[in-house]
Amino acid sequence: MHTAVIQRIIGLLLMLFSTTLLPPIIIDVLYQEDAGRAFYFSFLLLLVAGLLLFLPVRKQRGDLRLRDGFMVVVLFWLVLGIAGALPLILYEQLAISFTDAVFESMSGLTTTGATVLSGLDALPHSVLFYRQELQWLGGMGIIVLAVAIMPMLGIGGMQLYRAETPGPVKDNKLTPRIAETAKALWYIYLGLTLACFTGFWLAGMSAFDAIGHSFSTVSIGGFSTHDASLGYYDSSWVEFVAIIFMFLGGINFALHFAAMRHFNLMHYLHDAEFKMYAMGLLIISILSVLYLYINSVIPEFGQAVRQGVFHAISIATTTGFTLSEFSLWPVFVPVMLLFASFIGGCAGSTGGGMKVIRVLLLIKQGQREMMRLIHPNAQVVVKLGRHPVSDRVINAVWGFFAAYVAIFVVMMLLLMLTGNDQVTAFSAVAATINNLGPGLGEVSANYASLGIFDKWVLCFSMLLGRLEVFTLLVLFMPAFWRK
Repeated sequence: MHTAVIQRIIGLLLMLFSTTLLPPIIIDVLYQEDAGRAFYFSFLLLLVAGLLLFLPVRKQRGDLRLRDGFMVVVLFWLVLGIAGALPLILYEQLAISFTDAVFESMSGLTTTGATVLSGLDALPHSVLFYRQELQWLGGMGIIVLAVAIMPMLGIGGMQLYRAETPGPVKDNKLTPRIAETAKALWYIYLGLTLACFTGFWLAGMSAFDAIGHSFSTVSIGGFSTHDASLGYYDSSWVEFVAIIFMFLGGINFALHFAAMRHFNLMHYLHDAEFKMYAMGLLIISILSVLYLYINSVIPEFGQAVRQGVFHAISIATTTGFTLSEFSLWPVFVPVMLLFASFIGGCAGSTGGGMKVIRVLLLIKQGQREMMRLIHPNAQVVVKLGRHPVSDRVINAVWGFFAAYVAIFVVMMLLLMLTGNDQVTAFSAVAATINNLGPGLGEVSANYASLGIFDKWVLCFSMLLGRLEVFTLLVLFMPAFWRK
């Protein structure tokens, strides 16, 4: 393993990350509040730490090997998740523990959106902006890793697209095209963010709130600058803008790239994963609206449509915005939406969950097995669109699904071991491993009531979900560390 090269990369990451603390400092000065010192000292500490890591190995060069790639991907979130907690710890008025600060930071960077904070409306603007900024940076990191880096390691949902994805995603070697890919993705991500900001601003948000919510909407994060989330605005226009950009954020960014490059929206309609993603959201939205209206949970049909569609899109895409306490609705809708978050967004998107492509392949594999029961000698091929999928990919999807379920059960039992009830334990693990955020039971509002052990388990769950399980688990295998 090229330890020096990895150290150089982590040093550069810390120095780069330290610069993200400058905007909150400027905002603190503009609003004349008292949180600026925490961000200023954090900036200096992280910059110095990055330099101390980088300078001794600054001349080290070399190609990253497979194991090096795994380490860099995991350390990217682990180191920055801990580093991101520093301003929250140093801001004394927040009175937050190290565990809670890491939980909040990790939740932001992994775009989970689970929070331990309350009283958001009274927090300094710089702290509120920083939380939103963490999600925006994490969302971009997800896209670059998912589309440009993880396929080279043979992991992640985008690996399934090698044979059919248009554009630079086909290139799976460490060449200058990776830089081109990352640059193109930045433009798309930035463009969506600017469009989302404009939409929120025109819908009536202040410029500050529009920036913050555009960050957490496009990143499928779900953090808000208000305790009531988007319900604070009680605006159908705000909700409409959020629905549009939550939907777009959950789509494979390689499809955005192809559609923009060729000025042709048919790229979306020809993609099997997108069609399942859109159809799934439509069905879940209709079921939610009908249940809320027919059972008089929300007797006015217009309100039932607003609440049902918004929460269906928000929870199913793993964004996590809310308009009301949906956890208090009759159990069918909250549980259905929570299960929908297990499917999540498309591969190569900012969405969480197992990814639509994997669920689609599991369904197709199930259909193939039933066909084999009827015709034992038939050669049945699983296809995505017109492209056959190899048995190796199918086996990898089954392995991922088995690992996902097994780890979910273990973490749920760990939370129940510390005294949490079944609903709280189940929804807390589901909301973190799917990078969703809001849960049910004791974690419907926030996660502050959970114990220290529970929060560290859930931090691991967030990281596990964001790195698509195997990326993190491979580090626990003895074979990984053998020379």
